[in-house]
Amino acid sequence: MKLYQKVVMLAAGSAVIGSVLTAVAMRSVMSPTPLAADVVMSGNGNAAAQGFYTVSSRLPGDGTDFTVAAENTINGVVSIKSYATPRGYSRGNQGGGFFGDPFFEYFFGQPGGNQRQTPQRDNNDESAQQQTGLGSGVIISSDGYIVTNNHVIDGAERLEVTLNDNHTYNATVVGTDPTTDIALVKIDASGLPVIPMGDSENLKVGEWVLAVGNPFGFTSTVTTGIVSAKARSIGSATHGRSMGIESYIQTDAAVNPGNSGGALVNLAGELVGINTAIYSQTGNYAGYSFAVPTTIVKKVVADIREYGAVQRAVLGIGISDLTPERAKKDGITAVTQGVYVGSVNDRSSAREAGLEAGDVITKINGNSTDNTAQLQEQLSKYRPGDKISLTYIRGNKSHTVEVKLLNNMGTTKVTVAGSVTDLGCAFKKPGESTLRQLGLSAGVQVADLQKGKFKDAGIREGFIIYSVNDNRVSSPDDIEKIYNAIMKSDSPDKVMFLRGVYPTGQRRYYAVDLADAE
Repeated sequence: MKLYQKVVMLAAGSAVIGSVLTAVAMRSVMSPTPLAADVVMSGNGNAAAQGFYTVSSRLPGDGTDFTVAAENTINGVVSIKSYATPRGYSRGNQGGGFFGDPFFEYFFGQPGGNQRQTPQRDNNDESAQQQTGLGSGVIISSDGYIVTNNHVIDGAERLEVTLNDNHTYNATVVGTDPTTDIALVKIDASGLPVIPMGDSENLKVGEWVLAVGNPFGFTSTVTTGIVSAKARSIGSATHGRSMGIESYIQTDAAVNPGNSGGALVNLAGELVGINTAIYSQTGNYAGYSFAVPTTIVKKVVADIREYGAVQRAVLGIGISDLTPERAKKDGITAVTQGVYVGSVNDRSSAREAGLEAGDVITKINGNSTDNTAQLQEQLSKYRPGDKISLTYIRGNKSHTVEVKLLNNMGTTKVTVAGSVTDLGCAFKKPGESTLRQLGLSAGVQVADLQKGKFKDAGIREGFIIYSVNDNRVSSPDDIEKIYNAIMKSDSPDKVMFLRGVYPTGQRRYYAVDLADAE
């Protein structure tokens, strides 16, 4: 055979071999064998025994299939629109929490970041109402109970819920908990699709999750990401501002205005969190989102349905994360993580259990409490009267004690949802001539005084209130709004400080104790 022919045949053979190898390689990439491993030998035959080999593992072919989870959850997520009669925009920190903070935006679906309409309830005419919020909700029972965020429905005069099949219902508020930003609403429907409740404690960092909601009004939107962190506290990014209970699931699933109150689900289609906040300087998704874990959601929803208010157990201590600086200062060497006890309140669970300032709490019922977020999440599962096992470090030795949990009033009394009617009076707007005579621009007058908190405090009929807890009031709705905010707070000191004047011109100041109204 001539040299030329040999070269041609060799080139052709090389091309065939190359094609075969390429096809095999492409098949391996496109159709990997689940959990198989290729062992590439180098050197002599016993190289494997000597450890001289390279292992190339293949990913499972179905490890990132989100279709089943998506199909099983999109029908269980609803769109929630809130309506109110507007009276303009305000920029202050109106609602607490993330409002007014440029780094954290709630998902109201409005342009302008933290701009938010403040509703006025003097007009019940639906034609005068405007949409003030947009969010999502998760159906948790076939008879119409829906969980969402408190900030989605806060201040609304009317709530409109739209299912994935475009059926629309008006919703009523069953109860709210601003501390965890969870609310429960109800629609009059039956046979609804339900997203099963999962266990967020079983989530692992790096696990795939899906966010299902209605960003920017685009219904049934599914995005995906991984669990970036668990028990995340975000108060440090808000310059120390209290965010209530902080133990969020952090993910990198894309969420935007309208996702708030929607579902965070695992690949089994189980609810593991309620999407609540994003880390952003613009109000839109910028990399990280945060969800309230179902360990908290389940407890809050159960309490609201049974009692109308959350039964919150507290230890009664001042806490912070154990830092290297604190450990060095106090000579703590037994642990490097835990919750440092800075102070112990009187008439508290911690005081009765013998905890002292300087102790480091490391476990609750065997579950690690490496930081304050984990401690808060563990405590949120219990009610006043429950008993827990608490492990702490003192003198570099571990101790375990049984603690009977109390509420923030130092008792195990059941907390019930308060009503402004507990004040024992009605409110009305005083006449313009009366206001001019007294030199007031606005106020609210006490009328039809009966037995109740106001009468107990010494307030008489006709008293005109112009300030409650340093907030100017001009309508009966203002009084109700402030009252509800006081009753929903976790502060043990539930007091209304009233400033006002009687029609005779006598100015008076009253302190109305609301603690027993619970």
